[in-house]
Amino acid sequence: MAAVAPATTTPAPATPSTEAAPAQPQANPALANSSLYVGDLDRDVAEAQLYEVFAQIGPVASIRVCRDAVTRRSLGYAYVNYNSGVDAGAAERALEQLNYAPLAGRPMRLMWSHRDPSYRKSGVGNIFIKNLDKSIDNKALHDTFSAFGNILSCKVALDAAGESKGYGFVHYEADEAARLAIAKVNGMLLEDKKVYVGPFLRRSERAAESGGRFTNVFVKNLDESVDDEALKAAFAAHGAVSSAVVMRGEDGASRGFGFVSFEEPEAAAAAVEALNGAPLAGKELFVGRAQKKAEREAMLRARFEDVRAERIARYQGMNLYVKNLPDDADDEFLRATFAPYGTITSAKVMVDAASGKPRGFGFVCYASPEDATRAVSELNNHMLRGKPVPAGRAPAARPGGQDHGHAAGDGQLRAGAAAGERRGAGRQGGRGRGRAAPAQRHPRGRRGARARARRRLRTGAGMPIGAGGGDGGAGGGGCCGGGGVTAPRPGNRPWTCPEAGMAVRHAGPVTPC
Repeated sequence: MAAVAPATTTPAPATPSTEAAPAQPQANPALANSSLYVGDLDRDVAEAQLYEVFAQIGPVASIRVCRDAVTRRSLGYAYVNYNSGVDAGAAERALEQLNYAPLAGRPMRLMWSHRDPSYRKSGVGNIFIKNLDKSIDNKALHDTFSAFGNILSCKVALDAAGESKGYGFVHYEADEAARLAIAKVNGMLLEDKKVYVGPFLRRSERAAESGGRFTNVFVKNLDESVDDEALKAAFAAHGAVSSAVVMRGEDGASRGFGFVSFEEPEAAAAAVEALNGAPLAGKELFVGRAQKKAEREAMLRARFEDVRAERIARYQGMNLYVKNLPDDADDEFLRATFAPYGTITSAKVMVDAASGKPRGFGFVCYASPEDATRAVSELNNHMLRGKPVPAGRAPAARPGGQDHGHAAGDGQLRAGAAAGERRGAGRQGGRGRGRAAPAQRHPRGRRGARARARRRLRTGAGMPIGAGGGDGGAGGGGCCGGGGVTAPRPGNRPWTCPEAGMAVRHAGPVTPC
């Protein structure tokens, strides 16, 4: 004993110089500011309730509950500042007496407020604990790990219902305390459950450290006769199996899938390689690495985006957008209308999800861009059952799955929409340049313009509407600058031919309106 005493007393003077000195700058600002972070608050807790609780400890300088900038709903945490000039130890007493004290049915979690988040985000002194019993809460976890050093923060992860997820975090003031807790508690029993304790790693660090290595294997398409022992026996040939379980429903029947955990990553990889697609009890198995729900969703989302981008690139220039369709138009009517101009791979009239009625627009996809171009040139503003039907290339779908049928960025669609929807616009076209002139400048007024439009229709009798190459936009020969619509000027809306808004193309040169 005499030899041990000097050994324990000799390092004592060195300890404050090496460990306490770095910790002192972290504690002093907290005491000087007397500012506490209060977390895990109920959303209905307000500043007045917090003041009633914290004012019992000492003079409170200010309290602020952090809220959403838009909804003004509480974010579940607050800051309490004590008046250190009157009572320098009030904040420290509040931390000791009110930490994990209940407020509005939920225990508060207190810690010193650090304005500089670099120390908290550095991960120094932060440990991760999993396989916790459901009965262990924040206070129980704090009491268990406080024996190894000063704890800055301690939290058990909870689900939406307030139940423990079985894992938690403890942040020590000193990294030495964190290493000591890992060495002493890792593999020990807490509430009859063996817990894992290790250093906290961010998600990116965990992925880099694992390097694609795994020990847990997911198995599906299992026959109902396969139980835990049969599953373990099937995988034991590839390495030591620590556990194998077949998932069952409430009635005890197999749900057709299970999990196998290996002791070594190499054995798990070998089992996936050998048994994926292999038969078991008359069924072909699927065997793969067990993934978390968030990881699966991210993988499926990335796969879907790749397929979507490939599909958009493949059908670029082949997909047409058609609007102003007749009320009784369906998919077969749309296909029959556009079939003479090329091979159609799909034709779809969009319908309302609730009522099932057509929404007045649809899409036609051709097998080649040349067929789509031919259909646009022949059928744009073609009269279908008394209605001009604009047709143009469908713009690429916008992110987020928005309906590209309502896109307004295509000038050709805007022009076609004006021909069918803005009847009787009453504006006249400039000569050969597609400019709009005010109607009141015409010497004979609106009535004379309609008479001249009727005369031009009579001179173009026998030509199918929508046919002919005399577009004013392309060659300067069409009525009203081509296709019945002038190119829109800045600040002006597209307009139509004054003949009741009908979109008409003529075969030869015609005197513009």
